[in-house]
Formats: sequence, structure tokens, C-alpha cells
Amino acid sequence: MEPLNLLFIMSDQHSRRVLGCHGNPLARTPNLDRLAAAGTRFTNAYCPTPICVPSRASFATGRHAHAIGSWDNAAPYTGAEAASWGHRLTEQGHRVTTIGKLHYRAENDPTGFPDQRLPMHILDGIGDLHGLLRGAMPPRPQSRQHVSEAGPGESTYTRYDRAIAAEGARWLRDAATREERPWALFVSFVTPHFPLIAPQEHFDRFDPATLPLPVAHRPEDWAQHPLLREHRRLQLLDTPFDEATQCNALRAYYGLVSFLDEQIGIVLRALDGAGLRERTRIVYTSDHGEMLGAHGMWWKSTMYEDAAGVPLILAGPDVPAGKVVNTNASLVDCFPTIVEAVGASPGPQDADLPGRSLWAIAREPDQPRTVFSEYHAVFSSGGVYMLRDERHKLVHYVGGPPQLFDLLADPDERRDLAPLPAHAATLATLERALRAILDPEATDQRAKADQERRIAAAGGAEAVIAGGVKIPFTPAPALGGE
Repeated sequence: MEPLNLLFIMSDQHSRRVLGCHGNPLARTPNLDRLAAAGTRFTNAYCPTPICVPSRASFATGRHAHAIGSWDNAAPYTGAEAASWGHRLTEQGHRVTTIGKLHYRAENDPTGFPDQRLPMHILDGIGDLHGLLRGAMPPRPQSRQHVSEAGPGESTYTRYDRAIAAEGARWLRDAATREERPWALFVSFVTPHFPLIAPQEHFDRFDPATLPLPVAHRPEDWAQHPLLREHRRLQLLDTPFDEATQCNALRAYYGLVSFLDEQIGIVLRALDGAGLRERTRIVYTSDHGEMLGAHGMWWKSTMYEDAAGVPLILAGPDVPAGKVVNTNASLVDCFPTIVEAVGASPGPQDADLPGRSLWAIAREPDQPRTVFSEYHAVFSSGGVYMLRDERHKLVHYVGGPPQLFDLLADPDERRDLAPLPAHAATLATLERALRAILDPEATDQRAKADQERRIAAAGGAEAVIAGGVKIPFTPAPALGGE
């Protein structure tokens, strides 16, 4: 591959269901749809763990969460766990600039990203200690409030994303053209992450009566898996919302996705205005998905397709145009993808990375490939692991029965095949493949031991509970004039 510049755009909590090019005729995403039409879209891309901090740590390092000990939203990347793709590029003379959300521990940590603009990191370098209590925590009313309080308006997040888009466009106009070697620009937005407050003009674009209600949104359709019931209880979601409330929240989410697409358009037009499109490859993805009320659940933190799946689009002068790839992909693939894009080389210590370059996968015919995800964070009393092959998905719960879905026959995951004798062989095959990656029970114990150590350092469980939830979501950094 010829070394070229790289513009990598990431959003936060974008469900691939709410994307025009992914087949949603109601989504207003013209900029992302044009990007997909000019490039290659992946239908089956997944996050390494469906929650912000560990997913972003895995994305940075190309390693699974259990390999770097990033279990939860209080275990951020510090730069010491493993090298990031930023380290690889900067040590080889490529300029790396980040604009927006990183969600690491602190700006001055040696993460390999020396030029951070408008960075967002975890609160006070500590993050969500309350979430370390997991299944033993008191219920969180904030999860329900975010749905019931959805509506039009401005939030610190929408203002932050406007600043990110403006800074991204400014960098492309003023700095990018001066670089002699291929550069990497990481533009990281926070929408459509809650709060579900969408700017009025975007909120008004959607008629709630036309928005489809979530998959399996009625209580009689909810999976009664014990750990999923626990999850709903802790989020106060075991009492269903009425349809009007759900439709209003969907309207706000669709509005936020429309707003996000508008900000992405600002950045892409700046790239074109600088005359850099033909010398730049582009990647768009999100750190995890969003349940949006499917199966009676909101937000992330599950292995359903809505939360574990992510949008993924590649574009550039040498990327197949208008292609749709069904080969499974993961955010851990982004490390080799970014390194290859600008012409850098992996280090010898990167030989055991689990990912592959997405540029190569985009050029190949669809092929069988297994992807893995894990979860060790808030609302879960035991570790949760996902393994997906070209047809089936296994969800392994420590302390609970597994789930097995045939995603070709049942893409909405309504029918759990795990209890059925006819599918015992498939279940056993996927269990063996999972255990070839890790020991689920031993990994669960390791995660909990680390979390218990951090709880003790904070004064014990009672002190953490007394402290409550410090923040409903990580605050945006202060902007000029605020």
C-alpha cells in the first residue's frame, strides 16, 4: 500500500441500526452515506467491550481488555499497559493529532498522543468507582432518567462536538498541508452518547409516530436470562416505558445522530477544501453501540448486536467503492490498519496482536472469521464473553447459562438456541473456541480481584456506595467562554 494521510473519525455510542447506508430509511446521515458509497462498509464490526473506557483502551493498543487489564470505566489507558498505535507512528516520524474524546487517565500520561486538542479524559483520573461494585451496587436511577428526560435542546456534549468539528476543520486547513510525511488525525466526537438532548432543528426532523419501536420492547418478549434481569433491575428498566416515552427518546437519539453526521460533514468538507481527499484514507466507526430499548434495555453493556456491534466505513483513493463486506471485524483491527495506512511499521512486540489490517480485508472476498468481545463492568455480577463466527454468536456468562443465536436466521436475537439439544454441538464448538482465547472463569476472577483492590483503596464498598454516582456521564471539558 502507498503511504497516505489518515483521517480517523470516531463517535460515541452510535448504533449501526441508525445509519442510512446500513439500511435505515429514516436515519438522516447523508455525509456518512456518501462516505460509504465512495468506500467500503463493514456489516459485522464489533467493539472489544461494550463500554467506553476499556473499548477505547483496546482500540488504542490493538489488544483485548483482559490482556491490558482495562476492565471498566475506572481502568483507563495510561500508556504503561502496552504501546498504542500513536507510539508506533510518532516514533517513526509521523505527526499524530487527536481532537476530542480519548477517555484515558490524563493528558500528560505517555499514551503516544503528544498533540491532544480539546481532550476529554475520565473524571479526575479516577472514573466510575461506583461501577466497580457491579452486581452488588444499588440501582442507578440515572439510567431511567436519561430516557424519560429526552428531548430537544443543547447540552455540553453538543457544544463540545461543534468545537471538535471546528478544530478538526481548522487543523486540516492550517496544519495538514504543511506536513511532509503522511499524518494521522483522530477526530473523536461524543454524540450520540446520552444525554438524549438533540438540537431543536435535528429533533424536529423526525416524526416519533414513524420511528420503529425497538426490537422485543414489550416485557413479554424480553429474554428472561437471570443476568439480563439483574441488568434491567439495576438500571430500573424492569418496569417498561410507555410507547410515547420510548418514541420520544428514539426521536432524540435519531436527532443526535443527524447532528453528529452534520459535524462529520464539516470535517470532510474541510478535507476537500484543503485538496487532501486524494491523498487521505478515511475511517469511521464508534466505540460501541446503543441498545435503544431493544430487549427492554437501554445504553450499552450487553452482547446483543445493538450494543456490541459498531458501524465501520473505510474510504480512500485505493479503497473499493460501493463495496459491502460481511467478514467479521473488530476495533482491535484498527491498530494494524492505522499503522499500515501511513506507511509505518509494526514493532516486534506487536507480533501477537489479535487484529488484521482492515485495508486487506476490504479488498478480499467475504471469508469466515471469528471475533471476540468481553465485559467486566457495571451492572454485571459475572464476566460476559461473546464469540461470533460467520453464522452463530455465543454469549458466555460466568454464573449463568449461555446464549446462542443464529444471526443469519435470527438477526434480532429473539430465539436463544443454547437450551436446545439440536444445537449442542454448535454450542460446544464455540465454547472450545472461546476457551482457546482465555479461561472465562479465571479471567473473571482476575478482573474482580483488581476491582476489589481499587474499591479497598477508595475506602471500601460502603464508602464507594456512600459516595454515590459522581457523574451521570463524563463531563465535557470547558470551552472558551464557559
